[in-house]
Amino acid sequence: MGTNDAWMTQSSDADSDPLADDNFSADEPSAPAPKRRRTASVSAKSAAPKDPKADPKAAPKEPKAAPKEPKAPRLSRAAPRSDFRIAEQPSFVLHSYAYRETSLVLDVFSRDHGRVALVAKGAKRPHSALRGVLQTFQPLGLSWTGKGEVRTLTQAEWVGGMLPLAGDALLCGFYVNELLVKFCAREDAHPALFNHYVLTLSRLAHGEPALHVLRSFERVLLRETGYAMALNKTITRQPVLADRKYVFDPERGVREASDELPSQWPVIAGQTLLDMELDDYSRPQTAAQSKTLMRFLLNVYLGGTPLATRQILIDLQNL
Repeated sequence: MGTNDAWMTQSSDADSDPLADDNFSADEPSAPAPKRRRTASVSAKSAAPKDPKADPKAAPKEPKAAPKEPKAPRLSRAAPRSDFRIAEQPSFVLHSYAYRETSLVLDVFSRDHGRVALVAKGAKRPHSALRGVLQTFQPLGLSWTGKGEVRTLTQAEWVGGMLPLAGDALLCGFYVNELLVKFCAREDAHPALFNHYVLTLSRLAHGEPALHVLRSFERVLLRETGYAMALNKTITRQPVLADRKYVFDPERGVREASDELPSQWPVIAGQTLLDMELDDYSRPQTAAQSKTLMRFLLNVYLGGTPLATRQILIDLQNL
């Protein structure tokens, strides 16, 4: 095979976009405008010699016919259609489920459009070119059209260049996907989070410690979705000291540990907070305490909603 094996373009075998069939010729007049009937008196006047001073007055009347051009309304009607066609958008499939007998609905995480719901018509058919392309954890170039809540997938291109996930790394990937579905609103773009998602999948595929990779992703996720706060300063703008004890107020940020604060807030060493701010989870204490802290914060921000993939990981560890 040639050097372009990583670029495998697969077109959807769905029906063509109904928007492309719009016929705007109906706006055009079906017959030419009727000519004005000239009376004998008008003919006589036109045959008579004209006053030279009257000619300048007659000339400016000719541009009045410009507003009658039928193309103006067609331009304003057709222009917005380009806004609903997205081509070759870098994307990943987070989740998919069956739709009718032969189609799929995809929950997609794209670089410039955030999470988008797409319907892949005919993707479940035996000979569909999309069956082997629309896989999770694989970089894709997706094209879609439409302006509703669920858009129509028109083309899917497998980009390649990433190792597949397997074993524990695969479960961690599903955990990351579930976090994206829970925290990211539809059509809310997060380019920085998208780039870190790609980095996270690559680190997991290359066997880096899952605890370090997941803590790093969780921090970026909370920061990009508006939850994370600085870990190296307290709510009073005082620097965090490595040898002191602190808690994290989910609504305000880092506070010095005190018996007056809620007992469910985990007590964290200052060194752990400083390491997390630097994205360094090499210390055993930092790895353990950061896991406790992030588990607590995610549970609070999700309103106590449990994560299915996390429970699966816990169950597997107890086997």
